[in-house]
Amino acid sequence: MPLSQIPQIPYIPYMPDYQDMTACQIAEYVKAGRMSAVDIARQALALAQSEGHNLNAFITLCEDKALAQVATVDKKVRAGEFVAKRASRRTGNSAEISAGALAGVPIAVKDNISYTGYPTTCGSKMLETYIPPFDATVMERLIDAGAVIIGKTNMDEFAMGSSSETSYFGPVKHPLDPKLSPGGSSGGSAAAVARGIVPLALGSETGGSVRQPASFCGLYGLKPTYGAVSRYGLVAYCSSSDVIAPFARTAEDLAVLYSVIAGHDMRDATSLAGDHPDYISCLKTDRKFKIGIPKQYFAWELSCQVSPVLNQAIESLEKAGHEFYDISLPLTNKAIATHYIIAPAEASSNLARFDGVRFGFRTAGETDLKQMYLRTRSEGFGDEVKRRIMLGTYVLSAGYYDTYYLKAARVRELIRREFENAFKEVDLIITPTTPTPAFKLGEKLKDPLAMYLCDVFTVPSSLAGVPAISVPFGTVPAADSSLKLPVGVQFIAPYMGEKALFQIASILEHLKE
Repeated sequence: MPLSQIPQIPYIPYMPDYQDMTACQIAEYVKAGRMSAVDIARQALALAQSEGHNLNAFITLCEDKALAQVATVDKKVRAGEFVAKRASRRTGNSAEISAGALAGVPIAVKDNISYTGYPTTCGSKMLETYIPPFDATVMERLIDAGAVIIGKTNMDEFAMGSSSETSYFGPVKHPLDPKLSPGGSSGGSAAAVARGIVPLALGSETGGSVRQPASFCGLYGLKPTYGAVSRYGLVAYCSSSDVIAPFARTAEDLAVLYSVIAGHDMRDATSLAGDHPDYISCLKTDRKFKIGIPKQYFAWELSCQVSPVLNQAIESLEKAGHEFYDISLPLTNKAIATHYIIAPAEASSNLARFDGVRFGFRTAGETDLKQMYLRTRSEGFGDEVKRRIMLGTYVLSAGYYDTYYLKAARVRELIRREFENAFKEVDLIITPTTPTPAFKLGEKLKDPLAMYLCDVFTVPSSLAGVPAISVPFGTVPAADSSLKLPVGVQFIAPYMGEKALFQIASILEHLKE
């Protein structure tokens, strides 16, 4: 047949495998009509059922609502709604995100964030059957942006833990080795992203519960400025530190997800009312940063595996023209003690509502009110939650409030001022994210102090309310296997300094390449 008579076959670009795609790629393919949001959601749900089950990463899959959401997304794509107009923002951001910024993108959400139609358990027997009557603000914003919520992820009970082992539903397993912890308390969200089940996930942070699992699993994990993301619909643990925080596999995906969820919310009294810059367009920058190295962070006994990765990151950034300065944060060694007075104190107050009367678990067959309270809380809470409730009740009790809680609150303010003064000299602060790579499940479970010290590098910025990010930069050999374990590098920025964090993450991402 002459060449001129051969029917022309339309050019079809290479279609990457779903698990290799970034969230930004998925959204662009869906909005261009080159992929169906329904097909993507079915792949994600199938992976959640298989891989997610193997990792114990999910508590609940949201299949019915997910398929309804993708049907809406595909309908909007056909109608041209995600191309022809800009998104209507309710977040107070000065720079709008294009409509459908997360069109068809599967996302997993930690199971302490309220979502109607499905249980929000907080990884606890106490809330095993609780179905919230409203959606969290972040859930509304995700759905408005076209994201598809495929499931609620496993977590340490009431976000109290650093290994995702205290869950009533069993421990989460590391995506590289089922004998290892993925970190906590947002371990289910981290494992789901690292295994490729979803490209994005939400966790929550109180003292490192996103940055630590991000480091263990080789992800980008951001702790926003306190108040930058609405806490409306987040089940409270430590209200003065809690933040909803994102995971992603690339700096760009992280910036897009944060842009969607950040911004003022009138329903949250702690929500900040200021504008947010355009985090996506600022990623490509030739800015040279002044970066502080706090000697106190390096005085801790770091794993011999972590130090070389951190030094390599510093060396790479120096070669790229960034400047490093020695700085001092002398109250760093007081941060863990301060956090583990303030957080349990607030937890004892917040968790007092779980009494068997209003909602959640209630012990059966008890007719005496006092005994019903006692048995409900004894049977409904796990050991770590009860430990922190008792500690918090003690430090708030008459005769001890001034000695412990009030003193801790004063030290917290001094830590905040230390960061404030440090940022008069430097743009960013670099530290390790964690003292070690991922440790074995069960290794620290019976030693609470050893578990608490896993957060020694993440807690100070949480107390100060300033933003911080864990950036994956290298891998190290596991102690007893041929595996290569991820290691993250942490950057801390001034109040509302997320733009600089996304920029340094993008810079380091390209240097790593």
